[in-house]
Amino acid sequence: MIILDADAKTSPAHGCIPSERSIEQLLEGGMVVIDKPAGPNSHQVSAWARDILGVEKLGHGGTLDPFATGVLVLLAGRSMRLTKKVLSHDKTYVGVIRGSRNFDAEVLGRAVTQLSGQVYNVPPEISAVKIQVRSRQMQTRLIEVDGRDAAIEVTCEAGTYIRTFARDLGLLIGHPVELKELRRTQSGRFKEPQSITLQDLKDAIWLWQEKGEEVAIRRILTPIESLVQDLPKIVVKDGAAAAIAHGAPLMRPGIASISDNLERGDKVRLVTLKEELVALATMHTRSEMVAEMKEGEIARPDAVFLPPETYPRTWKKNDSPADL
Repeated sequence: MIILDADAKTSPAHGCIPSERSIEQLLEGGMVVIDKPAGPNSHQVSAWARDILGVEKLGHGGTLDPFATGVLVLLAGRSMRLTKKVLSHDKTYVGVIRGSRNFDAEVLGRAVTQLSGQVYNVPPEISAVKIQVRSRQMQTRLIEVDGRDAAIEVTCEAGTYIRTFARDLGLLIGHPVELKELRRTQSGRFKEPQSITLQDLKDAIWLWQEKGEEVAIRRILTPIESLVQDLPKIVVKDGAAAAIAHGAPLMRPGIASISDNLERGDKVRLVTLKEELVALATMHTRSEMVAEMKEGEIARPDAVFLPPETYPRTWKKNDSPADL
């Protein structure tokens, strides 16, 4: 980080550290990682979780077929604005495939290796997207072979169809291969051990609502900030946070510190001195240039997440918040 104002301070009377938010605030802008069971589709799981949590808006970040299980990221309230970002995460799957006859482990291993790298991936006919040839980056591994069954692991770009992977394996080894089981073990940086069942979610909500016990639900609900930890950041002062929340761009005087090596056009997260997510923004200059500037626009928000009432206005009624 490049420190631009070491004396910048934040008001304890406004805003709060994300981990200290109330449960109600977390439900207005947070996320939960569900271990999706086999049977329902992703939309059904999202609807059940929405009813359990008692929120109006809850979406998911990555469709799983009804028969598939595993990591399903659910986004509540303001977090749903990050759905596109979550959908773009790389995914990791473990699957069980079955051949029409016993596998030759050596032949199957070579075929799995062939399907690593940039691979054509055509959606199956049952998919909800247009059938067209496209390519996806994949890293594949043969875990174990047992007669007609084999376990595989696939790490791939978003939008990869594992059914297609199984079909292509069959073409390479000379006999049909069917995908029998599929489990997503990772979505972006969210992994299987972080996921909880719908029953866990229901129990945690009951403990909070009926017994006043927050420990379980706080372990489950994660602040919106956890979704953007991979992005470089600019730390802004309280006044700038208020201005940005009211639609202003980020101006040079409002910066306390900035990640180094940023280039024009880079995507960044704007956070307060308390680490609250203010907005996602696009850089209008290089971070090295910012230290030499006294005024001017540094970044323009693409999506604002901080409620406008969080920090008080510091500009006069007839002034523009962009002047900060």
